[in-house]
Amino acid sequence: MEGREIRVPVRDLSVTATVHGTGQTMVALGHGAGGDRTAPLLLRLAAALAASGRAALLYNFPYTDARRRVPDSADVLEMTARGVGDHARGSLGASRVVLGGKSMGGRIASQAVAKGADADGLLFLGYPLHPPGKPETLRDRHLPGVGVPMLFLQGTRDAFARWDLVEGLIARLGEKATLHRVLDADHSFRVPRRTGRAAADVEAEVFAAALAWLAAHGL
Repeated sequence: MEGREIRVPVRDLSVTATVHGTGQTMVALGHGAGGDRTAPLLLRLAAALAASGRAALLYNFPYTDARRRVPDSADVLEMTARGVGDHARGSLGASRVVLGGKSMGGRIASQAVAKGADADGLLFLGYPLHPPGKPETLRDRHLPGVGVPMLFLQGTRDAFARWDLVEGLIARLGEKATLHRVLDADHSFRVPRRTGRAAADVEAEVFAAALAWLAAHGL
């Protein structure tokens, strides 16, 4: 489903975005470090959100719009996530705003919220808890400071999130964090052929878990 193209102001610049569907809840999703807002997973999730009576906002970061390969500084990335959330609630009229995204997009949204960005929830499509092969380099110090509900959609074979470390994180975060385990899935929610599971079925599981979590939190 194609969305409505818009530009979102972010201080002295703007980023491109698409709005999908309508509804009082808007889920604003950033992309992974190597992708953009046209990633098929994000587009299909946006369609599922729209079909559920919610709105989705898919946005690029400044470096992506500029066709650079190296991500912006953390400050610029976080400023973008905050600006997108403010635009969703302000100019786009959403009553409830959920921030998040795929991998880096979700992590940056959580860092922005931990620093005071306005959101009613956070949705992570594969939270990058650590770089591949470096489980000692955790990216979780800010998460206890997040005061809104969080949904972690995680594959059990995710090279960016060793499973025992994911479970430990969820236990530390307590009831504000929900973990949905996608069995045998990697960071992109791909599963080995030996499982006999079709990619579409795995994706449907991820989307159903996201919609159920939103409904459970009145979002």
